[in-house]
Amino acid sequence: MSTRRYVSSVRTVAAAAKRDRVIEAAARSLRENASIASFSLDAVAKAAGVTRLTVYHQFGSRRGLLEAVFDDIARQGGLTEIAHTMEMPDPRAALDRLVEIFCAFWNRDPAVGRLHEAMATDPEFAQALLERNERRRQTFRVLVRRIAEKTASPRARRDAVDMIFALTSFAMFAMLSQDRSVDEVCALVKSASRSALDPLLPTRFRR
Repeated sequence: MSTRRYVSSVRTVAAAAKRDRVIEAAARSLRENASIASFSLDAVAKAAGVTRLTVYHQFGSRRGLLEAVFDDIARQGGLTEIAHTMEMPDPRAALDRLVEIFCAFWNRDPAVGRLHEAMATDPEFAQALLERNERRRQTFRVLVRRIAEKTASPRARRDAVDMIFALTSFAMFAMLSQDRSVDEVCALVKSASRSALDPLLPTRFRR
């Protein structure tokens, strides 16, 4: 290995470690700070022990940093299991598993709740989260199409998708979990999501 290649590898590893430190500091800021307004490139750079220019070079903007934090929270929260779940041969079993994944995700990290609260006051947070939530809707759209493309109209499928999308939202989880355990919430959302499919299916397939 040439000296130049070695130096390049060391720099790559160092840059990756610095990036991880910035993301960790940004996520910590979302969990701990009283005001979302304090989330800025300057504040995160200071917390991570790097310069603002370093954060800018790594992420490009506040929105770019937000996306990186969202990706990290999603990975740690198990959302990477969604792709595998969508390969399950029984789409209704996949629906049950998706409900479990989202219930666990909403419950795992306090930063998730803080981010949803910030939607009311921070347009950048709101736009980023709306786009993320649309990915969840698209996941259910694909699943419902597999279940009922031949047995239900596009309008009926859309209604089912919208209902399941609402049932699996953070807002619904937060409301239901006020006086229920996570397992109880999950069971309730599963049951309601299955019921949302009933109008799409022949009687013999309903449960």
